Amino acid sequence: MTNRNQVAVVTGAGSGIGRASSLKLAANGFKVVVVDYNMETGEETVQLIRQAGGESIFVQTNVAVAADVQNYVAKSLEAYGRIDVFFNNAGVLQTFAPLTQIEEAEFDRIMSVNVKGIFFGLKYIIPVMEQQGGGSIINTASTAGLRSEHSLAAYSASKHAVIGLTKSAALEYVKKGIRVNAICPGGVATALTAAVADMFAQTGYVPEELPNMRMGRYAEPAELAEMVAFLASPASSYMTGSVIAVDGGLTL
Repeated sequence: MTNRNQVAVVTGAGSGIGRASSLKLAANGFKVVVVDYNMETGEETVQLIRQAGGESIFVQTNVAVAADVQNYVAKSLEAYGRIDVFFNNAGVLQTFAPLTQIEEAEFDRIMSVNVKGIFFGLKYIIPVMEQQGGGSIINTASTAGLRSEHSLAAYSASKHAVIGLTKSAALEYVKKGIRVNAICPGGVATALTAAVADMFAQTGYVPEELPNMRMGRYAEPAELAEMVAFLASPASSYMTGSVIAVDGGLTL
C-alpha cells in the first residue's frame, strides 16, 4: 500500500496504540505528525519512524487545550500542506474508585482529556478535510464505552461520549467525503494498563469485578494498529459511524 503524498496526524503517539499506529501508518507510506504531551516519548516515535525510512515531525500538545490543538493542526499544514487521516487517540485512565468516591478534579481531568480532546480534534481537523474534499478520522473509544467497567464511572462516561461524538460527526459530514469511525480496545498491553497494578497498590482499592480477558491475554498495540490502518485506507471506504470492538471477546 502506498500513500506517499498523504499525511496522518496521530495524537497520543508517544506510546501504546498511538505509537504502534504511527509506525504502521508510516510503513504504509504516510507522512506522520506525532502529537503527544510527553516530549521525550513523542520524539522517540519520530526517530523510530525516521530510522525505518519514514517522514515525521513531532508537536507537543495538551489535547485538552483548544489553542494547542489548533497549533498541531497548523504545524501539520505548515509541514505537509494537508491532513488525510486523523487518529484521534489521546486519552487517560481514571483512578479506580466507586462512583461516589470520585473527586471532582478527577472527573474533570478525565472529561477534559478524553472528551474535550476528541471534540477539539474533530472541531479543528474536520474543516481541513472538508476543504480538501474528504478524509478518514478514527477516534479511540473503549469497551468501557460499550458497557461499563466496575469502578470506572468517569472513564466509562467519557468513552460513551466519544462514541456519541463519533456518530454525530459521521452523520453530519458523510456528504462531505469525511468518514468518522471509532475503535473500542479492550485490554491492551500499554504503559496505561501496566500502571493499573501500581494504582491498586498505591490506593489500596481493588474493584470487586475485573474485566474478563477471554483470550487469556492483553492485545498487543500492533494488533490495534492493524485496525487503525484498515480504517485509514480505501479498504474501509463504505464505513462511517462504525464502532468497532477490538477486544478479544471481552464484551461478549
